[in-house]
Amino acid sequence: MLARLKYLTAGESHGKGLLGIIDGIPAGLEISESYISAQLFRRQQGHGRGGRMKIETDFAELYTGVRHGESLGSPIGLILQNKDWENWTKKMSADSVEGEIRKVTLPRPGHADLTGVQKFGFDDIRNVLERSSARETAMRVALASVCRKLLKDVGIEVGSRVVQIHSVKDTMQIAEGISPEVLNGMADKSPVRCLDKSIEKEMMDVIDKAKTDGDSVGGVFEVIATGLPYGLGSHTQWDRKLQARIAESILSVNAFKGIEIGMGFDQAGEFGSNVHDEIGHDGEKYFRHSNNAGGVEGGMSNAQPIVIRAVMKPIPTLIKPLRSVDIETKEEKLAHKERTDSCAVPAASIVAESMLCFVLVDALLEKFGGDSMDQLKAHMKASSKY
Repeated sequence: MLARLKYLTAGESHGKGLLGIIDGIPAGLEISESYISAQLFRRQQGHGRGGRMKIETDFAELYTGVRHGESLGSPIGLILQNKDWENWTKKMSADSVEGEIRKVTLPRPGHADLTGVQKFGFDDIRNVLERSSARETAMRVALASVCRKLLKDVGIEVGSRVVQIHSVKDTMQIAEGISPEVLNGMADKSPVRCLDKSIEKEMMDVIDKAKTDGDSVGGVFEVIATGLPYGLGSHTQWDRKLQARIAESILSVNAFKGIEIGMGFDQAGEFGSNVHDEIGHDGEKYFRHSNNAGGVEGGMSNAQPIVIRAVMKPIPTLIKPLRSVDIETKEEKLAHKERTDSCAVPAASIVAESMLCFVLVDALLEKFGGDSMDQLKAHMKASSKY
């Protein structure tokens, strides 16, 4: 449901690499490979990551659409090489190869494996699992870094933190006045991206236990954006509502299974008088006495911080695999094992930041327009309301 932006990713987990194109970015945006690399590095961190992160040091090459450090207004193309490709050149070759390549025939519960082979008529699950892998989100983070830089240049910041891993919860409130970028600086210092240092070790322990047991754990993360003006999105049509666009973007990541905005599901147990954010005026602008709406009312940003929480399920590739059925022989066996993480919730919070960046830039360009950054900034200065 993006209105002004288009982006595409391509590539397989163990293929040559990942490709990405984003179109619709105004001319004159300063962007560099080092800025993108910093966000890719954040995605690779976190307690519970597997062996792949020791192999790859992600670097996205700016291939098109940027000249002398600034966007040209044309499609921006990125290439991210897979360092592990050298170990997969025969298994993942685009050309026909001699000799037998062992097929993957034991689908993993919770993964795209069985549904994918049923849909496309494959007899080898690798044709599905390679593209359905979370490796694809590395390119999303790279492309979204362009959007993050645009947001930063107009005063909008996006940050996140982890609030739960398995049954261990971080209930610490974010101190008033902490910006999303400062929040990121704090969270990034933690191996699990939580704020409460007393909870950090408990989270790490539950991850370690899952790994020892051959299992995996999921969790919940919170994403916050500040500096937004009134009126991104619209109340006038279903596919223009901001919360719908945010939800679609977040839930497009396979492992993300639920989202709430602001007070979210807790509203169900409250009376309306305790939910809706009362309005005040300080002589210059409107303000709210609370932000239970999470920055979105009637499908539009209301100039308050956007606050969302989303849940990531436990990773479906398990060291001690679950029961399955061989798609070739129909024998009951244990599911396929692939190199895996025991927990990727900290990384997931970075991916979610990135997905929100896509939506916010799209809504910003939809409302204010402009073929260049100078025009966008001029339009915002003339008509933005905060």
